[in-house]
Amino acid sequence: MSVSKTIRPAQEKDLPEILAIYNDAICTTNAVYTETQTTLEERKAWFLRQQEAGFPIFVAITGRNDQEKIAGFGTFGQFRPWAGFKYSVEHSLYINRAFQGQGFGGLILNRLLEEAVKMKLHLMVAGIDSGNKASIRLHEKFGFTSVGLLKEAGYKNGQWLDLNFMQKMLTVR
Repeated sequence: MSVSKTIRPAQEKDLPEILAIYNDAICTTNAVYTETQTTLEERKAWFLRQQEAGFPIFVAITGRNDQEKIAGFGTFGQFRPWAGFKYSVEHSLYINRAFQGQGFGGLILNRLLEEAVKMKLHLMVAGIDSGNKASIRLHEKFGFTSVGLLKEAGYKNGQWLDLNFMQKMLTVR
């Protein structure tokens, strides 16, 4: 029996599972360059900021109605806070470790790209730790290209981390 996979907009009720996935990424990976876990209150504030700014948050759902599990989530926001960047966004994508390698990352990324095109955005950026080869491959599969490596841009758990920037043009000039 195959695993059911659905993408839908995140709801406030999803925040505890979103928080668990995000904090697990903080504790077990270099996907987030911090060692400090976030709180539910901070995630609620983030959720409201994203909504107010008009930026989507999508969750990947597996299971049936009464037994739904969030396999991952993704979002994007303005790349930089100045007006000249209003058509450029940077996205984030996190998958529950129990569901990695099952296609959820691609489903969420595809939905983020569709939404960005619908919003008439021009460029999507991904900042990916250089050691995260699976994420880099996923982004390449979706047409992202590496455009720069920031050597030792981050520091976590006693080590310097390199940040790989990738981009995908969403509109053609």
